[in-house]
Amino acid sequence: MMCSVLEVSRSSYYHWKKNPIGKRADYRIQTERLIQQAYTASKGRNGSPRIAKDLESQGVKISRKTVAKYMRRIGLRSKLARKYKPTTDSFHREPVAENLLNRDFISLSPATKCVSDITYIQTKEGFLYLTVIIDLFDRDVIGWTLSDGMTARETVISALGKAAKNRCFQQNMIFHSDRGVQYACKATVNTLKSYSITQSMS
Repeated sequence: MMCSVLEVSRSSYYHWKKNPIGKRADYRIQTERLIQQAYTASKGRNGSPRIAKDLESQGVKISRKTVAKYMRRIGLRSKLARKYKPTTDSFHREPVAENLLNRDFISLSPATKCVSDITYIQTKEGFLYLTVIIDLFDRDVIGWTLSDGMTARETVISALGKAAKNRCFQQNMIFHSDRGVQYACKATVNTLKSYSITQSMS
């Protein structure tokens, strides 16, 4: 009765019951697994042409179109390389502070050790620059700023102003950063001195 309702022959039903997955399904599962492995090995950077070549080098005969079809089926897409926007200019003539933090990221009291960095965010309108200051005592972000420019006043100094409102800096608090010009320039150095902050770089 079931075969009649579903319009399936008895022989097909018994064949499915004996081998429910079937050879074609086995091939699909195995192919998807190989494509997933090749995709993961490339950290998601490779598209169907490169993955097809990788599989071919392993002795798997498969076309680029077939790889693309399976990638769409399992939701894999090549990660496009982001345009790189450097935020750190270490090649400048400004004096560089000594590395006082020296990878000691443990802080036993608030506002005695802080770290800062600048990163970029790509948008349709252009790049934005995120400056963050973190207190190593509790890993809280105590100051941050988002700007469309990379000057010290738009980035570090602005973030420092917000951090000072959120947390009372301890005398000679260590402020650690990279050697970027925004951190090494006179405007930032003078701002840190005004808060009685000791600068550290690496």
